[in-house]
Amino acid sequence: MAKHQLTIILEDIRSALNVGAIFRTCEAVGADKLELCGITPYPPHNKIPKTALGAVEQVNWTYTKNTHEVVDNYAARGELIAVEITDTAVDIYNYEFNQPCALIFGNEISGVSDYALKKAVKVVKIPMFGLKESLNIATSVGITSYEVIRQWYYQNLKNHD
Repeated sequence: MAKHQLTIILEDIRSALNVGAIFRTCEAVGADKLELCGITPYPPHNKIPKTALGAVEQVNWTYTKNTHEVVDNYAARGELIAVEITDTAVDIYNYEFNQPCALIFGNEISGVSDYALKKAVKVVKIPMFGLKESLNIATSVGITSYEVIRQWYYQNLKNHD
């Protein structure tokens, strides 16, 4: 499987089932790494396999209790992009994602921490057209990850024409 210079960071995610689904998405897009931080469940949590369906074995992942360490690492390299709805967030379809890229997703209720938002190179959001103001975290990871890969993949195709 081809790996892309894409890292997914999960900050204080509560649901192990969401984490399992995100493992599957990371495997599907060929993400280079999945960083699990803070209170985020991590293998061998017994609920993760239910939705990961074996992806835990194919995805390069780490668990770090201190989210600030992970945030600081990617922020120092200029790779950290927060996915959050804020007044200054840019629509994911109007942002050009560089390689490498580390996308951070926050807690299902409170979102990405203020600490990570301040350290991010950019804050991006998924446009919402209905009455709801947000999507499930696993869905958000899927939409955003595939937009990043779409940009990189189709850019590469254009360069080869």
